[in-house]
Amino acid sequence: MAAELLQATGGRMGQMEQQMGQMRQMSSSSSSSTTFSSMSSSKLRKVSQASSRNTEEHSVVQRKTSAVVESFSQEQKSLQIPEGESVPDFEEKLRPITAQEGDKAVFKAKVTGNPQPSVTWERASGCPLSEGTKTFYDNINKQHILKIKSLALEDADVYKCTASNQHGDATYSVSLVVTENPAMDFKKLLKKRSVAKKEEKKKPPTEEEMLKILSGADKKDYERICAEHGFTDFRGILKKLKEMKKKEEVEMVRVLKPLEDVTAKIDSNVVFDTILELKDPNTKMLWFLGTELLRIQYSKGKYEVKQMGTKHMLCVSAVSLSDMGTYTLQVGDKSLSATLTVIDEPLKFLSDLKPMRVTERQTAVFEIRLSKKTDAPLIWMAKGKEVKRDEKFEVSRSEDGLTYTLKIKDVKASDTGDYTISIGDLTATAPLFIERLPIKFTRHLKNVHVMEKGKARLECEMSTKDVHIRWKKDGHDITGNPRYIFMREGKRAEVIIEDCVLEDEGEYAIVCTQDNDAHEYVSSANLTVDERFATVKSDMSDAQCPTGAPAELCVVLNDEKVDGVWLKDGVQISDLSGVQVVKQGAVHKLLFTGVTDAHQGKYTFRAKGVESEAVLTIADPPEIDSTVLEMLGAKPVTVKAGQTATIKIPFKGRPPPKVTWYKDGLEVMEDDRTKVERTADSTSLVLSRTVREDSGVIMLRVKNDCGSAVAHLHLNVVDHPKPPQGKVEFLEQSRKCIKMKWKAPRDNGGKQVTSFVIERRVAGKKSWNRVGEVDSSTTVFSNDNVEEGQAYQYRIRAVNSEGMSDPLETEEVHAGEPIEPPGTTSQPQVSNITKDSMTVSWAPPAQDGGAPVLGYTLERRKKGSNMWVQVNKELLTDTKYVVDGLVGDMEYEFRVTSVNRAGAGSPSSISNAVLAKDPIRAPGLVRNLRVSDSSSSSISLSWRPPEQGDEPSGYVLEVRPENTKEWMKTTKIPIAGTAFTVGGLQERMKYFFRIRAVNEGGVGEPIELSEGVLAMPPPVAPRFDLQGKLKNKTVVRAGTALCLHLSFTGSPPPVVTWLRDGFLTKGREVITKSKNHSQFIISSSQRSDSGVYRVHLSNDYGEAHYDVSVTVTDFPRPPKNLRLVEEVPGTVTLQWDHTPDLANDDGAHYIILKRDTSTASWFTATERVFSNKYTVTGLLPGRKYYFRVIAQNSIGESDPLDSKEPLIIAKEKECISSFLLKEYTPPSRQVKPSFLLPLKDHAVRRGHDCTMSCAYQGLPTPQACWYKGESKISDSPRFWQSTANGVCTLIIPSCGAKDGGEYTLVLENPLGMAKCSCKLVIFDKDDKGLLESLVDRANKSYLAR
Repeated sequence: MAAELLQATGGRMGQMEQQMGQMRQMSSSSSSSTTFSSMSSSKLRKVSQASSRNTEEHSVVQRKTSAVVESFSQEQKSLQIPEGESVPDFEEKLRPITAQEGDKAVFKAKVTGNPQPSVTWERASGCPLSEGTKTFYDNINKQHILKIKSLALEDADVYKCTASNQHGDATYSVSLVVTENPAMDFKKLLKKRSVAKKEEKKKPPTEEEMLKILSGADKKDYERICAEHGFTDFRGILKKLKEMKKKEEVEMVRVLKPLEDVTAKIDSNVVFDTILELKDPNTKMLWFLGTELLRIQYSKGKYEVKQMGTKHMLCVSAVSLSDMGTYTLQVGDKSLSATLTVIDEPLKFLSDLKPMRVTERQTAVFEIRLSKKTDAPLIWMAKGKEVKRDEKFEVSRSEDGLTYTLKIKDVKASDTGDYTISIGDLTATAPLFIERLPIKFTRHLKNVHVMEKGKARLECEMSTKDVHIRWKKDGHDITGNPRYIFMREGKRAEVIIEDCVLEDEGEYAIVCTQDNDAHEYVSSANLTVDERFATVKSDMSDAQCPTGAPAELCVVLNDEKVDGVWLKDGVQISDLSGVQVVKQGAVHKLLFTGVTDAHQGKYTFRAKGVESEAVLTIADPPEIDSTVLEMLGAKPVTVKAGQTATIKIPFKGRPPPKVTWYKDGLEVMEDDRTKVERTADSTSLVLSRTVREDSGVIMLRVKNDCGSAVAHLHLNVVDHPKPPQGKVEFLEQSRKCIKMKWKAPRDNGGKQVTSFVIERRVAGKKSWNRVGEVDSSTTVFSNDNVEEGQAYQYRIRAVNSEGMSDPLETEEVHAGEPIEPPGTTSQPQVSNITKDSMTVSWAPPAQDGGAPVLGYTLERRKKGSNMWVQVNKELLTDTKYVVDGLVGDMEYEFRVTSVNRAGAGSPSSISNAVLAKDPIRAPGLVRNLRVSDSSSSSISLSWRPPEQGDEPSGYVLEVRPENTKEWMKTTKIPIAGTAFTVGGLQERMKYFFRIRAVNEGGVGEPIELSEGVLAMPPPVAPRFDLQGKLKNKTVVRAGTALCLHLSFTGSPPPVVTWLRDGFLTKGREVITKSKNHSQFIISSSQRSDSGVYRVHLSNDYGEAHYDVSVTVTDFPRPPKNLRLVEEVPGTVTLQWDHTPDLANDDGAHYIILKRDTSTASWFTATERVFSNKYTVTGLLPGRKYYFRVIAQNSIGESDPLDSKEPLIIAKEKECISSFLLKEYTPPSRQVKPSFLLPLKDHAVRRGHDCTMSCAYQGLPTPQACWYKGESKISDSPRFWQSTANGVCTLIIPSCGAKDGGEYTLVLENPLGMAKCSCKLVIFDKDDKGLLESLVDRANKSYLAR
């Protein structure tokens, strides 16, 4: 039977050994991941077999697999992982499992990663998971679970759990070891035998054989096993099986050393130990104190059970009297006991309280230790008084409760005395001695230097304020001398001496002492008093005055008692006529009654240690001849545009005055057109190439220190007129006629406008056709030759004797517009309010949609409600309607909708909420509305109150510009008076006014001025602001914004027109205009935008223009359609489509760049390529590359054309012959590593690859390891290396500055090691100095050979 059992299990044992061999191979071959494994035994299975059945002794075959494998690996796929995402990892790792055949096994893993990884399970042997295996995800515990039910020996394997996402994989491998269950083996064997020998009759086993079979099986399987073996005496075999197990249990526990009684002191630690020999190491042990079970895990460290081999211990920490008693250990049927006796000793001091000697300001510490813990109260006393805890005293006790400490912080002399501790009947006393700190001067007396009659201050600062002070001068005590002022504040002391005299000079000292210290502490300093000399308090200043005027020279000294003398040109003044010398205290004056030429010169005042000088000169104000002024003011200077204007004015004055020219109040600055000429007695203003903007008021100011003179004149430059004023108003747009109206130009160019020329073009066309000309007396034109529905654009030019103006262009208009719903009416106004009716009025819509308004619908709602109710059943043709049927004291809101043939328009804005209530009478019509005054920005009106209706509480004044139909209120609240000034109006704009009287009863009917009123400003011709003038020439890059900005003035505001090369701009531009400036912007300029741009200004009083020459440069457009082809290994051919901008440019070419995916820098492959194809060589196998093509011309480079995806350079395929040749067996000899051809130094240009190679020999084949400096680079993905056929190669792709340095190759085998180094230098394209040094070094190396 044993032989059959071995035969049946042999195949399973072989399979188990094969699986465990795969486990070993897997654990030993893992190099790229972190792997840890342990093998508890070199044998995979032990099989024991008893002797043959003839000896009637049988034993069950036992199998034990003790191999444990556990490994982890992680692989990253993405080169760069976005922030917040990660590679998969195991938060809770799997654990190896060892289980018996027939049991179940569960593997649990918790994984992390973003995005959420997917998890798969597999076996390392490649076998599929068994049918009883289930994998699922636990949503509660967030775990991935592999569960195997009813384990079989075939389930033993290494199980791999793999978590994957787009950034990488993480794999955790653990082993499942399945041990054999003897009962299971017998079941399988019996099952197999029963199938193989169905026809044979089973012979029941003997009683002894049955006992052996049942001894390894579970109790629940006893009856089934007996039935399978045909054994009928089931109760008898169970009885004998129990007796056999009892005999075995009798010898389960053997006591080698019993527990022993222990005697210990309070708070000590106690250990009970015994030596037991247990047949079953899992035998349960229980400890008791008396009859109470000790709950070890809930004792908070009081009890602890330990085991060291066969020695078992119970540790009791910090024993007390309550821990006394009998401790019992219950093991199986054995019971061991021992007694613990705790001894309590009397309380005493283990050390004396030692006297303390401490330096002042330090901390004194008294410490004493007791023999045991006590609950008796503790009292510290200082000089007979109990110590209380505060900032001064700190009382503490050690963690063991035996050491007591008293700390006295920041001790002072007053803390000296005896300190006592009392605990129960125990008392200890020790004295505290304080050593005084020496006095230190934190700030010593410093030497003082003062002038006679000055104030001296000597001060110092000590380290403490508890000191006694005495002052000394030259060794004599001056503490009580009233001549000195002594001051003391805290640690600071000082002495003050007022009005110092020479006798106060000497050495001053401060002497400090303190209690209980006989030492004197001294600090001294010297006081020096210097004799006083006079100094100048206020010096003389140079003076200028007209002939005959009085003058004064003045000097102020700091001392009244000092005298001095006056000198003129170095000679003392004695009898100079018209001069008087005056002295008033410290003030010394020289007075001149009337200055003449004889008084001019250099004057000097001298006193003791003092000298002051000044110069007196005569100056006359400038003057311009009155006849010249009259001639300039009589008539303006007139010149045609483009000619040169020269204005010359003579003057006189001494000293020569400063000349300044002004135009319209602004100073004239010289430029290429404006020159200012100056002679001794005249000045000229020359304006070349005059323009209309040069017209204006010219002023000359001549000024010196004595005065100024001014000359005024008017310069008039005549030119062609400015364009008519826009916007053009279309009076009619029917299918047969388009009628338009415009305004005359603001600036007629200095000449009368004779006519207007009208041109037209069809929308979308470029050519203009002249359609008419009208006299200057009219600004209206009708074009009858139109096609219905056709869109047109018109432009109008003004003509005078100097020429034709720039055109005023209109927007596109249609002949006959489509009908649309009308616009919104004005906000409804409510009047004639009573408790049951109201009158609602409104103004027609500003836009009728191209068809007459048929009528209106009126709606009302209660305030706060969302439901509108239509008031009228039929359309209202009037703009006023009486709404009745209202509820009194209820607030209502109204809105009006206009209707034409196209339908209803949008509702008007909601009226103000009105309360249905009987009101007072509304006021009548306002009387005598008239204009009282006007200016360029305001119009003043006045009126009289109405005679009808109740008295008004205010007035609502409304204004409407000429070009709109809507009335606007001038104030937010009614006007209280009968006059008002409307401000903020536009110059020369016509405004209409109407006014209503209001009171609580409502708003009266409006009264309107019969005619519009113009806001008339003072006339000023347009002119450019020369301060912010544009340059005449501007160069911009194509694709960037072309921005021309200028500032100007003019009243009324001029019309601004932009032209390019004499024509209006095409419409790509954005032109912004305001009252004082205009800006011309083309957001993305092109070459076609180059030209001369003219800005033209015009109003009713003049015109002006300015030209700017603009040049637009451009860069080539990028090539297109980049294609990559790897025709030859290690090379890539690039093809692309030509850029159209390089077709006619002989110097245009392409630049080719490449980039390894491991770096962010681009490197040049070649610089001048004229075709659309290029082959890049020198690429590394296995690397990924991006490629870039750039077009370049004389202006610059185009945008790059990049390859969309990286190209992987294919690795060289292994030679087929290596599979066909017979493996070469090298001779059995060993060679130490050595270099046949060493490494050489390299100099590589930045961005190029570097290849280092050397030849070596050595057997066994040495292991190669590369270093850069001290860092190992063999495993770095930045480098590519190979070792084959005795050659080691290192390739550094796309070298950068950081790759320079020393590289070392280390070869090592069991016989020894060899090293070889070289240097790598990285240089730039323009680094000529480095190239020359490398060439010189190479030449020297060659000559040295």
